[in-house]
Amino acid sequence: MDYEEVKKFYSNPFIRKEIISYCKNRWIAIEGMTNKDERIFIRYWKKENKPLSINNEEDIDKIFKSFFFIKPRTFYGSINVYSNLFSKEDLENSENIVYSSPIWDIDSSPEYWEITIKIAEIILNALEKEGIDKSVFLKWSGRGCHIHLNEKSFSKEILKKYNPLDIAYSIVEYICRKVKNEFLEIASKIDDKSILKLENKIDIKRVFTVPLSLHRKLDLCCVCFKPNDLNNFNLDWANPNNIKHNQDWKKYEEGEADQLAEKAFKEIGGYYFVKSIGKGEIQTTIGFSKDKSTSSKKIRIQAKLGRFQVMALLQAARYFILTNDLEKAKSFGLNRAIFYAWAKHRGISKPPSRRKIEVGKEIAQLKQKEETLVYIGNEGAYLSKSGWFKIGEEEQKPIDYDKQIVSKIDPIVPYKEAWNAAIKYLKKFPKNVLLNQQSFFNEVYKPIRDNFIEKVYLEYSS
Repeated sequence: MDYEEVKKFYSNPFIRKEIISYCKNRWIAIEGMTNKDERIFIRYWKKENKPLSINNEEDIDKIFKSFFFIKPRTFYGSINVYSNLFSKEDLENSENIVYSSPIWDIDSSPEYWEITIKIAEIILNALEKEGIDKSVFLKWSGRGCHIHLNEKSFSKEILKKYNPLDIAYSIVEYICRKVKNEFLEIASKIDDKSILKLENKIDIKRVFTVPLSLHRKLDLCCVCFKPNDLNNFNLDWANPNNIKHNQDWKKYEEGEADQLAEKAFKEIGGYYFVKSIGKGEIQTTIGFSKDKSTSSKKIRIQAKLGRFQVMALLQAARYFILTNDLEKAKSFGLNRAIFYAWAKHRGISKPPSRRKIEVGKEIAQLKQKEETLVYIGNEGAYLSKSGWFKIGEEEQKPIDYDKQIVSKIDPIVPYKEAWNAAIKYLKKFPKNVLLNQQSFFNEVYKPIRDNFIEKVYLEYSS
């Protein structure tokens, strides 16, 4: 399509009506091309330097007029619906978010559209098991498919209890983990496995293609359809000259997704919690890609463990190597992960420095008033009366480690394999490194905290 055809497409009253309906109170982005055929992405009004928005037809006309030099072609809308969109500061204010849309991104290619629809079906099935069917719609984005859970399917009570972005992130992540194995089984059957990916891209500034927007390269339109249309869908529906688009994408049932929100938040912890403990876990990608670094593993799962999980796993393995006590190792691992996360983001002070103890003692316990301080080398942590490590009055028990660490690692890579790889990795370091708090952090944890799978799991799990 040349630019005149693009402008004609967006002059259609029906197209405009659907775009406005979706974009209202969302932060908008547009994409076009420079004179040098370079992609350009714009998110702010040129003169006012405030977030782009589309709330009426005049805004659409203004965009084409103001940004004529990039020949606007594709429209994107934020996952967040805002109370105000007057300044950049409004975008960073979590209290300004009224709703946030849970969206699953299936990255694919038009030639695999039938496989993509099968993957969408497993997500819909997982949602149906959670009691959700009325508030879901799908979009063919051009190369793949987006599954939306309508942001208004949450009750006002739930939205007061949790930040909308926390809800969106947790739900998308929760379902991704539920369907991971089914996804990988389907993706493994095609020749180019690296094309198919299931992604949780939820973050505070994320945008997705707007309904009835043109794709940035392909002459395809982003059409919406409902789950009962799934088995009838074909790529012809996205033909800009003859679109088949279901306006029922707007339908939802308030409160339908409340139980899932509660369950997912309890399991995942929410966007802001995950972000606070390390960027590695914010975006999850499930899929296959060619691994050039090792001949024994040509295909690897694309995913990342969060820093919180990596820290807990390594600290537990460290304690186990030094003491051979698996249950207390779990307690210590979770305790240290919580401590470092809180110390970094909330300014919690470190335990008292180690007093002089008997030379040669690697593990030592010191009574301090009515509390017991246990040292692993020169790193101290408090022990509760029942024998588990604690922070404040809260104990970190082995069962808590299983819930917060094992259950988070298992959906990405088998936990037992990750544990064995961590043990092998730690054993390559001299004991004095494991006994020194700073050396352990800088030499053992820090180099692999964002690349545990690539640098430890793939290297040491065979």
